[in-house]
Amino acid sequence: MVKRSDIEEMVKEQLSKGMFLVDVHVSASNVIKVLIDSFDGITIDKCVDMSRFLEKNLDRETEDYELQVSSPGLSEPFRVLDQYLKNKGRQIEMMTVEGEKYSGLLKEVTSDRIVLETTTQKKVEGFKKKQRVIEEHQFNYGEIKSAKVIVTFK
Repeated sequence: MVKRSDIEEMVKEQLSKGMFLVDVHVSASNVIKVLIDSFDGITIDKCVDMSRFLEKNLDRETEDYELQVSSPGLSEPFRVLDQYLKNKGRQIEMMTVEGEKYSGLLKEVTSDRIVLETTTQKKVEGFKKKQRVIEEHQFNYGEIKSAKVIVTFK
């Protein structure tokens, strides 16, 4: 069976500037799925180049496998810090490990936490109508169950 760690090392060796590894999954039936991304976006050509590099370095004579190299889809949750960094300044939706849902602007990203700016309509004392309230929430990565970009078409 092909080792996940071996694939990760090969991918990291081949990544060009601005690119990063999102995930490697090797199934029991030797289906290898590699997810790569870039701060500038990933092209099909970059995925093809990575696929060809891996094909050259894996031996089909020793072990049969299926190889899939792609970028993470828009609907996929973030898996690595670089995805948070890439999407700083964008609207995201997030669920905490406690099951609370938040939607807002990914305002700040550090190595141990994020800051999410949310906008809600709340009843404020002294006003008859609900008022727009902007709040900042800090979350450590251990508190986040999933987070992904909110896709809008304008």
